[in-house]
Amino acid sequence: MGSTIRVRNVVAGTLAASAVTGALIGVQPQSARAEATAGHVQTSIKWGDCPELAPGAKRDPRQTCGTVKVPLDYRRPNGETIIVAVSRIATAKHGKKRGDLLFNPGGPGLQGLDMPGQMALTLPKSVLDSYDLIGFDARGVGHSTPMSCGVPDAGLLTLFPYPGAGGSIKGNITNARTVAKQCATVGDTLRFFTSANTARDMDRIRQALGARKISYWGQSFGTYLGAVYTSLFPRNTDRMVLEGNVDPSKAWAKMLDNWNQGMNDRFPDAARVAAADDAGLGLGDTVDEVTDAFLTLADRLDRKPATVPGTPVAISGALLRGVTYQMLQHNETLAPLTRFWKAAADLSAGKAPADANVAVLRQVLADTPATPGVPADNQVTMALAMICGDTTWSHDVDSYAKATAAARAKYPLSAGMPNNITPCAFWSKKPIEPLVKVTSHGPRNVLILQNRRDNATPWAAGRGMRKALGGRAGFVGVDHGGHFAYGTGSTCADKATVAFLTKGTLPAKDLVCDGPQP
Repeated sequence: MGSTIRVRNVVAGTLAASAVTGALIGVQPQSARAEATAGHVQTSIKWGDCPELAPGAKRDPRQTCGTVKVPLDYRRPNGETIIVAVSRIATAKHGKKRGDLLFNPGGPGLQGLDMPGQMALTLPKSVLDSYDLIGFDARGVGHSTPMSCGVPDAGLLTLFPYPGAGGSIKGNITNARTVAKQCATVGDTLRFFTSANTARDMDRIRQALGARKISYWGQSFGTYLGAVYTSLFPRNTDRMVLEGNVDPSKAWAKMLDNWNQGMNDRFPDAARVAAADDAGLGLGDTVDEVTDAFLTLADRLDRKPATVPGTPVAISGALLRGVTYQMLQHNETLAPLTRFWKAAADLSAGKAPADANVAVLRQVLADTPATPGVPADNQVTMALAMICGDTTWSHDVDSYAKATAAARAKYPLSAGMPNNITPCAFWSKKPIEPLVKVTSHGPRNVLILQNRRDNATPWAAGRGMRKALGGRAGFVGVDHGGHFAYGTGSTCADKATVAFLTKGTLPAKDLVCDGPQP
């Protein structure tokens, strides 16, 4: 995830793509002790050059990379193995090092190998002096034995299934069935790329680093991954920061349902930006007027997509909404988002957009450069592997149609997407194990960071993580919009995070911080 938005073949940088049924089952198939000792365990990493970057991407020159070999199936620790790519920036000062700080950017399916360099830009010297920064591509993702369903042009509409004109989900059903059938051709292998197994990989990384405990910073889906890790390995967890949270009791369909209210909470921030520039945009001078203009435009594009001159791209209602969902995650992209709305409105009305808005169109709709050695559908494949493979989904197609229609009526900004059918409804394999139960049992060593107006992992989800971890966690809520709380303008939240990582200090009670307004 980042401030530059790419939308063709984009995947939720949040959980921001996840899914279905059932409450957590409080059964863990193996003890943490057994998992930590079973099979051959790698106890060192050979650090060297990192894999080739995508064209235009940058990397911290201090970063080195290596690999950790892990079991494909932890129930058979001496069986088939896969590779997990890891990275390190050795920032800790001699005599001041506390340990290693492992990062995960979420997704699921987002590459995390270069996250240490990204985080090093925002972390103060006191944190950098205390930790070496560790990144990794989760199993199946990026350079970690990358998986592919071979789905052509899989992306936005696969993971964000907005209904068609009038709320029809016929196209969504066809697409979901096709993608699930394609992923079934991978066979049994994809079943082992789960949240729980990814957490077990994290402990193998810990052991390969030679660390007794490991600290962790997870964002979005990475918060769920962290909660699973510290539930499986509470004694191996040092200090853990969870930012932009998934509710572990709602993995996964009920978590998606939270997106409805999340959009209602966040959209007015962008509408206010548009209203303040009514003279330039003409979308209305109040939040209500801008909202009505957006809904009217989306409905019109559902019925007749607008072709972008000089490109093969047509802006449909689904694409308009998908771009909006993505760009609402960052305050710095709210103004460009309003210009995207204006350009789409002009194209829909048969007008030529202004040059400045054409530039925004080109940026938003540009293809994302491919990462060498990584399949084009890797992120989509791994998002589906996690959300479809962690839990069992309903196969009742009619239930999705009814839920979508009801949500569409109640939450028009989301248009029924969070409740719509996904490939998980047609997934060919059942989960290999129950969900890991996330509980309050364990040391008090977790900091939860949550924005009040986060459309990707809404406030209710952050409170759900707070409830699940109970006394284990401190909670910092920020009166702020967007998906990220740290480093986005709240001095209060930043101080609380740094105090925790450097001194282990957690708020004695839930803390509410002010945040900048867009």
